[in-house]
Amino acid sequence: MTALLLTASALALGAVFAFAPRDGFETEIFIDAPPERVWTLLTDPVAHAGWNPMIREVAGCFAVGNRVRLTMRTPSGGTMSFSPRVLVAAPDRELRWLGRLGLPHLFDGEHYFRLIPEAGGTRLIHGERFRGVLLWAMDVQQFKPGFEAGNAALKVIAEALTAAQRGDEQSVAAS
Repeated sequence: MTALLLTASALALGAVFAFAPRDGFETEIFIDAPPERVWTLLTDPVAHAGWNPMIREVAGCFAVGNRVRLTMRTPSGGTMSFSPRVLVAAPDRELRWLGRLGLPHLFDGEHYFRLIPEAGGTRLIHGERFRGVLLWAMDVQQFKPGFEAGNAALKVIAEALTAAQRGDEQSVAAS
């Protein structure tokens, strides 16, 4: 009887994790700067923490397979640190990582930035897909305004750097 109860409990727990809820969102912005500039800002740990209002600190290198240490501001005003694994680091095209709280499917977040060349600038697609049993008790949509604020801040700094570079190039050409 005990073995049957343990087996049934293990199967039920497995089903809970296997069929954990999913949620997510995607944001988008046009940045009048080339993908190379946007990529540089996204993957420079010092620059990333400087423009992104959600990130307090970044440590590590954004290379496939690496773990980076991120300390972020939570919507409630606190901080949280985690070490996601970089899944994709395709220069000037895509940066993607998977963060996990404890066990798989407890609370997983696959965060991504896609850079699409458009009209001499970059269309940035920035989002996250969540999965895990904690989604039954958490509203991940609370993170979306932070992503939008990060997009806007990245746009400002990337466009300012691009404008400054264009100004320098025009000054040199005029000489």
